[in-house]
Amino acid sequence: MQRSVLKNYAKLLARMGLNVQKGQEVIVAAAPEVREFVLLCVEECYRAGAAKVRVEWSHQPLQRLAAEHCAEEILGEVRPWQEEKLRCEVRELPARLYLESDDPDGMQGIDAEKYARALQMRQKIVKPYRDKMENKYQWCIAAVPGAGWSKKVFPASIASVGQEKLWRAILSASRSLEGNPVANWQAHNRDLQARCEYLNGLGLTSLEYRASNGTNLRVGLLREGLFAAGSEKTLSGVEFNPNIPSEECFTSPRRGEAEGIVYSSKPLSYRGQLVRNFSLRFAGGRVAEAHAAAGEAVLRRMLEMDEGAAYLGECALVPFDSPINRTGLLFYNTLFDENACCHLALGRGFTNCVRGYETQTEDELHALGVNDSMIHVDFMIGTDDLEIDGVTDTGARFPLFRGGGWAFRVD
Repeated sequence: MQRSVLKNYAKLLARMGLNVQKGQEVIVAAAPEVREFVLLCVEECYRAGAAKVRVEWSHQPLQRLAAEHCAEEILGEVRPWQEEKLRCEVRELPARLYLESDDPDGMQGIDAEKYARALQMRQKIVKPYRDKMENKYQWCIAAVPGAGWSKKVFPASIASVGQEKLWRAILSASRSLEGNPVANWQAHNRDLQARCEYLNGLGLTSLEYRASNGTNLRVGLLREGLFAAGSEKTLSGVEFNPNIPSEECFTSPRRGEAEGIVYSSKPLSYRGQLVRNFSLRFAGGRVAEAHAAAGEAVLRRMLEMDEGAAYLGECALVPFDSPINRTGLLFYNTLFDENACCHLALGRGFTNCVRGYETQTEDELHALGVNDSMIHVDFMIGTDDLEIDGVTDTGARFPLFRGGGWAFRVD
């Protein structure tokens, strides 16, 4: 891929993704195999005004070895120096750029029970610090093609060709392959915000989903809930784009109000393990049954991560003819596949999807019905015949999706 194109992509992530503020610290989380692009990102963050950019390296093969050989209590421990690091981040609120590049199958076959228990141990210590940072700092998740990921998406191509193809797909989906990426995203954000304004003006209290694959689900919405999309703002007013790419208008549903069944439309890659062709039946807002053609044990263990893991935390509307879906590719990566079509998420909800969230505590927002959990896992449900109706407390119905796409227009 041309260096000039990659520099523009790095600039997009620093300027629109993170919107680095003058004098701010930045943390970039990435794998060593994408170090050349990491250099471009670090340079662009400094150009944007960062005082210090720190890179935190992670290598999936090393994570796999640790999962296979370390005792469970070692995998799950948080050392004192690591906890002090979290305290420092709570104080200083660095912007965080996550560059995804891992092999979707890279952790397949490990002891999922052991790994999940270790994660639970870690999260008991880590989550309170993350909660203190909620809505206070900028973050962005983006992607770079790793060798294993490229091979998964383009199995018939030689390594270099596969990575080039995946680069083009990533950049195209991120509106960074042609034209001015920053200007492209400014226009895209305006379109997404216009759709949210329409949705937020309807006074919806539930969403009803129907599709020929058997999906028949009703999800309750927060009475003070809001749809959001594209860019967000920190509590201090700094605008940023947490996901690049992003095609969704999303909201947090009301915990405890989900009834019916939903079928997945794409595989789920959860911590390096794939779950395929699964269904979830909800009763009383909670997953009552879970079945999968492959990876069912992984799915069931995920639902047991904590008390909130089996409840919904997000409803996201994405047209089936989205630019990502039109590529015809299955990315095996949630960041992309979730933006290919409509999806739901299990686990943690978004507190900033509530009117006046700025003036309320986390506990108050959870009391209103925003779900809380250590996980937030998106799974795709969009099909070319998906229908979604929005319903108000008076029974008024508004068609939101027909034939898998938007059933309304915005100017």
